Amino acid sequence: MPLISPLPHFTALKAKQRTLRDGFHENLSLRVHRALSWLARAEACGDDDDARFIFLWIAFNTGYAEECGETMPNAARSLFESYFDKIVRLDTERRIYDAIWARFAGPIRLLLENKYVYQPFWSHHNQLPGFADWEDRFATAKRRLSQALARQDTGVVLITLFDRLYILRNQLVHGGATWNSGVNRAQVRDGAAILAFLIPLFVDLMMDNPDTAWGKAHYPVVE
Repeated sequence: MPLISPLPHFTALKAKQRTLRDGFHENLSLRVHRALSWLARAEACGDDDDARFIFLWIAFNTGYAEECGETMPNAARSLFESYFDKIVRLDTERRIYDAIWARFAGPIRLLLENKYVYQPFWSHHNQLPGFADWEDRFATAKRRLSQALARQDTGVVLITLFDRLYILRNQLVHGGATWNSGVNRAQVRDGAAILAFLIPLFVDLMMDNPDTAWGKAHYPVVE
């Protein structure tokens, strides 16, 4: 197995940002500054996985979010796809792929096979029409993921993974879970751990590619 480089953490990323920030476009500068602030807060959470997950998700938001209009359908997923397309294309050393499969293959597989972070399951449970076949959809999604893994298609894996993490995010942020609950604790723990190694990698890749158009930061600073 090839040697895997250490994953970046807040201290190293902050030192790198201080060295490079004078060459950043203002949009990238604001995104990275905000992301690092939330990464630092997440690292201070200790074993509070609920808080750590939420702070890490905010850090992720600083990287991908753009103004797209309140009524745009599936806006978040469209932005995910655009952001991951850039990140994967710029990841010429395959750091994301290697980190996923060398370090966190187990937790990722468990999360992707967990029906409690699969929206059609909840739609059926809440008696919405058109989701009685959620189990068939779930099986199909898992087959497609297996095919993506066989192709080493990191982009598809990331989109599928963050589709599930988004459901977990909704459960926490919209009051669909109890803090530190014993119910479904594994998915919160694994979700926080997955974000904790992916988001710093994303920020690091953004700093390595300052000439890429990252888009206007959501809610820019206005004097």
